[in-house]
Amino acid sequence: MADLKTKIGSLELKNPVLTASGTFGYGLEYQDYMDISKLGGIIVKGTTLAPRQGNPYPRMAEVHMGMLNAVGLQNKGVDYFVNNIYPKIKDIDTNMIVNVSGSSIPDYVETAARIDGLDRIPAIELNISCPNVKQGGMAFGVNPASAAQVVDAVRKAYSKTLIVKLSPNVTDIAEIARAVEGAGADSVSLINTMLGMAINAETRRPVLSTVTGGMSGPAVKPVALRMVWQTAKAVKIPVIGLGGIQCATDAIEFLLAGASAVEIGTANFVDPAISEKVAVGIGEWLDRHGCKSVAEIVGALEC
Repeated sequence: MADLKTKIGSLELKNPVLTASGTFGYGLEYQDYMDISKLGGIIVKGTTLAPRQGNPYPRMAEVHMGMLNAVGLQNKGVDYFVNNIYPKIKDIDTNMIVNVSGSSIPDYVETAARIDGLDRIPAIELNISCPNVKQGGMAFGVNPASAAQVVDAVRKAYSKTLIVKLSPNVTDIAEIARAVEGAGADSVSLINTMLGMAINAETRRPVLSTVTGGMSGPAVKPVALRMVWQTAKAVKIPVIGLGGIQCATDAIEFLLAGASAVEIGTANFVDPAISEKVAVGIGEWLDRHGCKSVAEIVGALEC
């Protein structure tokens, strides 16, 4: 049996499969469908300093080969997470990672600092790439200087593994990745959703209340693979790949492109047990190809 363990900085994963923030709740919601402790990690829904109501409805739409969402980081704030959610998830036998977002650098810093004090949260994923909020979010992640600024500030307040989630809505993803690496990121994850929209031709109105939203699902996979490949060549820190993964073969492609781990997002809505199936499938692929470990195929693309 191949060794499925992989590392993201000092963080060890039992296998390279994580769940993407915003698609897996706090993990507890999926316990009826699978053994969530068998995953490499669970990235819980986006957490902000203060509670957020999110955007008005409608804020989700199915589109060809994917979906649009404009939820807008709805959550009850970091204090609610610390007091009410953390006690329920801290003993789950996998890496519980918190996705952190904000409207300003002080927001990011304070939220990260509060999570830093939680013993059983070994990492955060810093979201500087959300396209569905009017302030902060993607605004920090589309410019190398602003991306580095927020990462540097959080790095000073946060002592554990710092993953930075990057936006695909940029001209040069490698430039952004190098900037956050230089500012202290331990890893980068990519891609977040791509900015898109849908129109109801009968009403002549946008489908989403916000007009635009973030597109995810199978249609974005070729773009995500390209950006992961570019980024893995540009930085020395581990890369986590996501975008359109529907099966183990998709995940293998991301690993070959240079990702050390993957996140599964939209597919969770189609099959609640898909993440565990992908982890099993990766092991079967490695065994079938005579590979002894995941590490053997990370960045092993021949071109």
